[in-house]
Amino acid sequence: MTLTQLRYLIAVAKLNSYRAAAQSLYISQPSISKAISSLEKEMEIEIFKRTQNGVILTSEGQKFLGYARQVVEQADLLESKYRHKSAPKKIFAISSQHYSFVVNAFVSLVKECNEPLYEFSLREQRTFEIIEDVKNARSELGILYLSKFNREVILHILEQNNLDYTVIFRALPHVFISSHHPLAQKSSLTLEDLKDYPRLSYDQGLNNSFYFAEELHSTLPCKKSLVVTDRATLFNLLVGLDGYTIASGILSKKLNGSLIISIPLKSEEHMDIICINPKGQKLSLLAKRYLELLDKYVRDYHLKTQN
Repeated sequence: MTLTQLRYLIAVAKLNSYRAAAQSLYISQPSISKAISSLEKEMEIEIFKRTQNGVILTSEGQKFLGYARQVVEQADLLESKYRHKSAPKKIFAISSQHYSFVVNAFVSLVKECNEPLYEFSLREQRTFEIIEDVKNARSELGILYLSKFNREVILHILEQNNLDYTVIFRALPHVFISSHHPLAQKSSLTLEDLKDYPRLSYDQGLNNSFYFAEELHSTLPCKKSLVVTDRATLFNLLVGLDGYTIASGILSKKLNGSLIISIPLKSEEHMDIICINPKGQKLSLLAKRYLELLDKYVRDYHLKTQN
């Protein structure tokens, strides 16, 4: 086993393709295929499986990737210290449902990073894609939610994909509406209050399922439904069409302005916001710090809204 083989492995896992990895490393595809095949034989494990869309990590491959990253990171640190090279590039990626608190913590992490080189990725994805990103090591962390309705199904999918989860915090359901909405002055809302207004939700693509919906009560009948793919469009439609969406209740005025407000929804549901990551894989220092910043932002937000 060599550092070169491990670097090839990390590149293929990131890009889900031998060809793309070879191009990014400026080597031939046969060279990278041969190196990884040799590594698999030496370790007596299957690291990648071929699919119609490229290659994906096996369960053993996911575990091995975690160790490989640690070895390569330590080797880079040694080289930068004793060969007087420039510091290695800091790399961190996260996939998440559409939450402003995820963005705020990400902004804090980037601002805090004092390194001359870094490559950070924040992917606002569909629920299925978040799980796939973490499973295939495209992202180190994934952020989504559990509710009474989807918990059993989501946890089963995580178990099937050898993924762990940690509850970050529990959020009670709120309704996001425009500050000029006819219901904006109410202190709380019911589903009955909302029945005549357009309900906005995020598109879940070809893998659509009620269990993958980002919004609570998605199975309830709805007279008017609007489906979008990004947060900016959703907020614009909330303002322009007196629409609503059901979410965690945490808004950022810095990112979203003051045109959107959050009102508690009377409901027996709740949202456990969770972080997912591969089982047995040690989190990087950047991932640990990101979760600390996320926890701090949520705590500070609740303190401000309570005072």
